[in-house]
Amino acid sequence: MGSRHFPARTVLFEREPSGVTYRVPALLYIPCMAKLLAFAEERLSIDDAHANLLVLRRGTFLRNYVEVNMRALETATLKHHRSMNPCPVYDEFTGIVFLFFTAVLGKTSEAYQIITGQNVARLCYVSSSDQGQSWSKVTDLTQQVIGRSITDWATFALGPGHGIQLKSGRLLVPAYTYHIDCKECFGKLCKTTPHSFTFYSDDHGQRWRFGEFIPNLPTVECQMVSVDEEDGSNVLYCNARSPLGFRVQALSMDDGAVFHLGQLVQRLVEPPHGCHGSIIGFPTPTWVLYSHPTSSRSRINMGVYLSTFPRDADSWTEPWVIYEGPSAYSDLAYIELTYSEFSATGIPAIAFACLYENGMRSPYEQISFSMFTLYDVIQNIPLKATSPDPKHHLYKKKRGRSCVTS
Repeated sequence: MGSRHFPARTVLFEREPSGVTYRVPALLYIPCMAKLLAFAEERLSIDDAHANLLVLRRGTFLRNYVEVNMRALETATLKHHRSMNPCPVYDEFTGIVFLFFTAVLGKTSEAYQIITGQNVARLCYVSSSDQGQSWSKVTDLTQQVIGRSITDWATFALGPGHGIQLKSGRLLVPAYTYHIDCKECFGKLCKTTPHSFTFYSDDHGQRWRFGEFIPNLPTVECQMVSVDEEDGSNVLYCNARSPLGFRVQALSMDDGAVFHLGQLVQRLVEPPHGCHGSIIGFPTPTWVLYSHPTSSRSRINMGVYLSTFPRDADSWTEPWVIYEGPSAYSDLAYIELTYSEFSATGIPAIAFACLYENGMRSPYEQISFSMFTLYDVIQNIPLKATSPDPKHHLYKKKRGRSCVTS
């Protein structure tokens, strides 16, 4: 039985009459200050080649999301480059927010770079020590971090969406590249293959490195979750866009330096050519929430899926559709609430925020913000779905249904 319940929705970015379009959402929640940072690309048109600046809406969560005026991040740019793929990550040890992005020369498209092997993308970031009120000058890490390997990458990009910090303090920024497998074939670039991987830092952003690629299946835009399992073990779980009709997942046992072989997740379909999706983990043992358009035919009907054991590709539930209509990229954030309207018992409620592209005729008319609790997710997952384990500590039996203790 499909649910007809949709969470409340607030439009944060909307296409302007001039044609200026906002795409590629990224969402970051800073728990100690209850700050929400919502990022997007500002484009002069819907075309990737017309990306311009990154923009930000910043607010405080006090019983609801209070937004402030949109501002352009003027330092998050390189001269003669366009800024794309915002990917924020927060270091809870230092209080620094890093906003990574890809700077691409002029109007050179990703497709042109892939065809010619002429990489014109740069790895950049700006940082903030005051929860996004002010930002540093741009740092270009391309030569320092990628170095000569750039000659084997036709192009690359980040995330998009949030990065994560592990318990060890390691910062992880998801990324992908089109690796040049054969540089020339009858005078032309012969073959490239996309691979997901991570950029990571073990010293709070002073130095960055990149890990090995997911080796076997073509993977593109991705996100990652650190998963604590019931037996006490921990794995890094990657969920990636793929052109194969389904999502691809891969595991790393060393915090993202090396990934095992990827596998298709046939419960998570992709539309033609694929679409970016988001994942977020929440308390031990880690469960994972995933957001993505739910149709295999087109970018339509934004849904959220739940897995209680993500390394099992068959563990995903059916989706709860949170927006019915054209929709595309999204980003999730985990929020622990203690306010009475979410938690009548006083026990903190597990909640999520989702920032997603949507519209009436096209997925790229708006970027909207919705919030919902884990209880909402459980109540609205179609009944034919694989049920979460009722013995889990977050759940109790009530009137014959599984529900959250909150």
